[in-house]
Amino acid sequence: MEVKTSEDNLKVHKMKKKVLRKQVRAQHTLMRHEGIECISHATQSLVIANAGLGNGMSRHQLLRIVEEYGLVETLLMPPNKPYSFVKYGTTEEAKKAFDALNGKEVTVEDFGQTIVLYINFVEKVFWKNAIPTSLPPGLMVIEKIISPEEERRMLESIDWIGDEDTQNAQKTLKHRRVKHFGYEFCYDNNNVDKDKPLPGGLPEICDLFLEKCLKQGYIKHKPDQLTVNQYEPGQGIPPHIDTHSAFEDEIISLSLGAEIVMDFKHPDGHTVAIMLPRCSLLVMAGESRYLWTHGITPRKYDVIQASELGQKVGTITADVGDLTLNRRETRTSFTFRKVRRSPCNCIYPSVCDSQKGQQRQVQPSFPHNEMEASKLEQEYVHKVYEEIATHFSSTRHSPWPRIVEFLRSLPKGSIVADVGCGNGKYLGINQDLYMERRLATIRELARLLRPGGTALIYVWAMEQEYKNQKSKYLKEKNGGKDKEEEINTGTAQRPLSGEMPNSSSQDSACPDRLLNDSKDEGCDAKPVAHSRLPVHTNRTSFHSQDLLVPWHLKGGPKKKGEGIDTVLFPAGLKESQELSPVFHRYYHVFCEGELEAVCRSLDCVRVQKSYYDQGNWCVVLEKL
Repeated sequence: MEVKTSEDNLKVHKMKKKVLRKQVRAQHTLMRHEGIECISHATQSLVIANAGLGNGMSRHQLLRIVEEYGLVETLLMPPNKPYSFVKYGTTEEAKKAFDALNGKEVTVEDFGQTIVLYINFVEKVFWKNAIPTSLPPGLMVIEKIISPEEERRMLESIDWIGDEDTQNAQKTLKHRRVKHFGYEFCYDNNNVDKDKPLPGGLPEICDLFLEKCLKQGYIKHKPDQLTVNQYEPGQGIPPHIDTHSAFEDEIISLSLGAEIVMDFKHPDGHTVAIMLPRCSLLVMAGESRYLWTHGITPRKYDVIQASELGQKVGTITADVGDLTLNRRETRTSFTFRKVRRSPCNCIYPSVCDSQKGQQRQVQPSFPHNEMEASKLEQEYVHKVYEEIATHFSSTRHSPWPRIVEFLRSLPKGSIVADVGCGNGKYLGINQDLYMERRLATIRELARLLRPGGTALIYVWAMEQEYKNQKSKYLKEKNGGKDKEEEINTGTAQRPLSGEMPNSSSQDSACPDRLLNDSKDEGCDAKPVAHSRLPVHTNRTSFHSQDLLVPWHLKGGPKKKGEGIDTVLFPAGLKESQELSPVFHRYYHVFCEGELEAVCRSLDCVRVQKSYYDQGNWCVVLEKL
């Protein structure tokens, strides 16, 4: 009897130690992912590890579990995270849940998988307020476009079981089953053979549906091509833009059998998740058809608004207080297109196959003289930052450790100047002219210093992958959503200057060498291949040192300035311009050794130290 009791006590002791280890690991995960610190004393708020949307726990199931121990004031479930936050009405209720749920085994509904919960106290439950997102310009979703009876008849019109060598093209692809009518879509070149229509045309019931759409004004031209896709739960379709030269502007897609979430992505990285209810019609025209990619992520569950239960049209806002999981079911889409008979002449040449090699340039040219350089600086630096100042400032808040280290090294009573570098550091055409402008910048920094004073200078690096390590800028390519990259600038008495914009580049030539002792790593000395400044693509490596960086203004004044991107919005679509204006900022990014070479060309300063930090080249200067 005593032996058994001892063994039981040992098992309990081992279990408690395991739970404690898992608790500590969960604490570290939360701090690493969200910067939220767990605490040892009891509060009203708990974080529950292993109980999140990211590992299959639905809001309904978690609520049932936590409500057993008291009144739940708040339940926050971040998208794609394996943890959730709960706030009880009293500390006593939270402590009761803490004691009961720590180490508790729970079976996740629908998965049949057993997980173990690990609980920690946090000071408070909080999350950034979700910013409502708008539909991409030119996109519409019409609910209940057909009746359940019409849905049944349309689904029955497609024979998936019959002979696959029938007159209509039918294939089983990796991600779905597909069947074509009117014209076969060729996946090897993402186009159609316009001279070989399929026999039979579109099903008769589809003709009736399209007549209805024409009458209601949802489409202007009757489509002559139909692709039917059938998706089982877990299947999807890769992000893509329907080939410009293959089809006309309007593309419409009917969702049958089940609802689904479709993801839209702008070239700058901005994404919007759209709920497509059963029996709804998606209409893509203008920017949403030509510029944004659309796709369906392969997964068995969609993250949706809990209050809408997957049935309401609209964007899925990342409101962690109102998200849950929705199990996918078999969905069939009828996608109708009008085959294009002439080359596409849209206003999005960067993604248009008809206009490759003859893209219309709307961005400014490289400056060839002092007057042009000054004008470029005024329009694409000063004016842009006047427009975006409030939004830009709101994204700059977290100090970088090495800059903090520099500032804390200053003697007591030091005078600190925080100097930005948005003054136009152009390079690439006239080497002497631009050396004048960049040297003048450093001379001005040195002028502010007393003898012996130091300056810390940060500039954005051409090399965003250094010593086999990707910068934070590249790592956050797929996780940032609306989050802007941290930018830290500053100057100490001892001026501290720096810049870290929020984008990357497309094609351009590397600049002329700055000085003879500049290193050639990362960029070869070549003449400028063309006269236009390239526009940067967000979260990608650099291929140009001089470029325009897009800034999508959110929550600020919706004004149009001369630095605004006029490519993104179709003529006359004023409301889309007011949704999220895009400003282009001029930037020069530095190759390894370039910044030190500039500094060493001055007699009045000495380079104390140089290093690479978070995608920036950095130097510490001392005034002689």
